[in-house]
Amino acid sequence: MVGSTELQRETCMQQWLQQVLHPGFAVHPLAGDASFRRYFRVLEADGSTWVLMDAPPEHEDVKPFLAVRAWLEHAGLRVSALKAENQTDGFLLLEDFGDRTWATELAQGADEDSMFEDALRQLHLLQRSAPGLPLPNFDVPRMQRECELYLDWYLPRVAGVDPSPSQRDAFQAALKPVLKTLAALPVVPVHLDYHSRNLMLPADGLPLAVIDFQDAVLGPVSYDLASLLYDCYQDYPESKRLQWGRVFFDALPQQIRGTFADADDWHHLLRLTALQRHIKAIGIFARLAHRDGKCQFLGEIPLTRRHLHEEMAALNMQQEQYPLLFI
Repeated sequence: MVGSTELQRETCMQQWLQQVLHPGFAVHPLAGDASFRRYFRVLEADGSTWVLMDAPPEHEDVKPFLAVRAWLEHAGLRVSALKAENQTDGFLLLEDFGDRTWATELAQGADEDSMFEDALRQLHLLQRSAPGLPLPNFDVPRMQRECELYLDWYLPRVAGVDPSPSQRDAFQAALKPVLKTLAALPVVPVHLDYHSRNLMLPADGLPLAVIDFQDAVLGPVSYDLASLLYDCYQDYPESKRLQWGRVFFDALPQQIRGTFADADDWHHLLRLTALQRHIKAIGIFARLAHRDGKCQFLGEIPLTRRHLHEEMAALNMQQEQYPLLFI
């Protein structure tokens, strides 16, 4: 049964669309994301299509999205054009890039090298840009809060283990040197979710379209590349990760590249970055399932845990020091 709040939201959405579009449009739901936002495809009578973002103001604020969108557009990244906005009610009408994500293209045998080339090119544009707006710092306290999601959601809700206070303290103490190392890396603008489900291939082809960027931060230069190469949703050969990691490293500005001993040092820190991200992602997937009812995300945990354990092996991190990460 549809609740009264949902019906009111639907009515509000329809009324606003009637104000900004010609009569005769149709609205169809699209897949949501890992938030309270919903998305719809709006088809006009002339065949034009738009994506409607529904961001309930009590849960989401569209202002950061709009500010980051304008910054990225100015920086040269391919982001959705904005047709209309209603900040008060939390509705945005955006350019429709279709349904072809990097992930779906790979599943159909697309040439991943051309997509990697473009994704890295746009990532360099992002890192070299001046945001022109205040961005949160991706610092040690924030990384610690993210890792706590593993303790709060994955362990008790999925693994059936309720960690004791002493276990939680030991978990954070063991990870703190890792987090301090990441926080000490050169700081650049960071998308924060730069991966195969947030990079679209529009109907007219490359460049890739970048979506889901509203949570941008200032953080480690390695973060977005780690998100892409050590994607929770993909399983690239390590040789491919090494190849594209080196390509990206060689194109870094000298003042950043010079802070690393060599390409091997860069790749080591890239894997360390991926480790923190995967701990967070496992906790988020569990929270999405058990708090928000998005149980499909439980299916993403096994591959993410495998990536995590591969990183720990590559980084020579022993199970005795991090026992909760092996549950």
